[in-house]
Amino acid sequence: MSTTTSLFAPPASDYPLDPTYAHRHASAVVTVTGPDGAPLADADVVVEQTNHAFTFGNIGFELIDYINDYEHGASDMATTRPGRELVDADRKYDAAFAEKWLALHNAATLPFYWGRFEPEEGRPRTQEYLRAARWFAERGVALKGHPLVWHTVQPQWLLGKPVDEVERLQRQRIRRDVGDFAGLVDTWDAINEVVIMPVFTAEENGITPLARVKGRVEMIRLAFEEARAVNPSVKLLLNDFDMSTAYECLIEAVLEAGIEIDYLGLQSHQHQGYWGLEKTQRILDRFARYNLPIHFTETTLLSGEIMPDHIVDLNDWQVTAEQWPSTPEGEARQADELEEFVRTLVAHPLVEAFIYWGLGDRGMWLNAPGGLLRRDGTAKPAYDRYLGLVKDEWWVAPHTVRTSATGEVTIEGFRGTYRVTAPDGRATEVTLA
Repeated sequence: MSTTTSLFAPPASDYPLDPTYAHRHASAVVTVTGPDGAPLADADVVVEQTNHAFTFGNIGFELIDYINDYEHGASDMATTRPGRELVDADRKYDAAFAEKWLALHNAATLPFYWGRFEPEEGRPRTQEYLRAARWFAERGVALKGHPLVWHTVQPQWLLGKPVDEVERLQRQRIRRDVGDFAGLVDTWDAINEVVIMPVFTAEENGITPLARVKGRVEMIRLAFEEARAVNPSVKLLLNDFDMSTAYECLIEAVLEAGIEIDYLGLQSHQHQGYWGLEKTQRILDRFARYNLPIHFTETTLLSGEIMPDHIVDLNDWQVTAEQWPSTPEGEARQADELEEFVRTLVAHPLVEAFIYWGLGDRGMWLNAPGGLLRRDGTAKPAYDRYLGLVKDEWWVAPHTVRTSATGEVTIEGFRGTYRVTAPDGRATEVTLA
């Protein structure tokens, strides 16, 4: 008897959690020189961290209107996210929101839902989104587009078209948007929630019939191949909320079909209660066996009442924000859960990204109290706790280091970028990788 394991990694036990985060640390020796190029001996230089290699991200949806100064009127978020209209009229709130957003995150997910990005055929919101993408990029924020293919939030004008025409338009859409945003958005959720795509019945759409004809694997091939055809350096995720063996079987089929997955996307909306340490570790063990970098692409933790267990589709829970408030007890619980969850992910060697799904309670999906800011924009304990991890415990603050007799200094810390500034003000960036 023989077994074949060529596609996948060794057993998951080869990826134990490391609470010391040793795998996140690196060091480098830098030689500081003077204006004449000679080593600068016995001089005081300032070393400071400027970014993390690990992705600490959030959605950038709420900031698109603010960035565009409502130049084109309210964006898609205003009419599709309950409560968003309250934000549109409050520039002071938006400015404070943006400041808190940038203080914590180094990556943003932008909403390329086809039905909202191109509500009228042939008239995509390209310029509005390019403006937003440039705003983030100018502030050192990496960008991801979400998603290129999905069966939900589809354009109404796609309904009634023959399947082959839908496929042509879907392929055209991928090439257009990946090409238009190349250099700004070079990471994409290529296709979203494929496990249920061919059997989705909650709303009529043009993509589910196409998925029934082509099958799951070929839908994934379509998304990945079209994106790479126009941007060969693009990084692509397979993303899903289904943490069952159905997703594992799909991943195996995709890899066996020779489709290259850059990152494995795992959603973790925890509206019905925190996963807990044991479940989180179990999920990490199961999906680590593919030896793929893992992104936790969509995470929500509540600071109020937990959604009832009997709800199967989270979208079926329809309440107002007033009916689902954040509470002091819930906020304390959320802070503890978020800290444990983030520490667990950072401790795993294959996890490269953690993306929270909404900074504030205003406009939060399902009106849930899932943000890290209250509806008035003030920070919940979870925001402060999370910020303390990212920009304090796991961050190297500006400090003075004296060069050796040969002009050398050693930089140590979490992997990422650092600035070294000489006494005369000259500075250079160093990457610990």
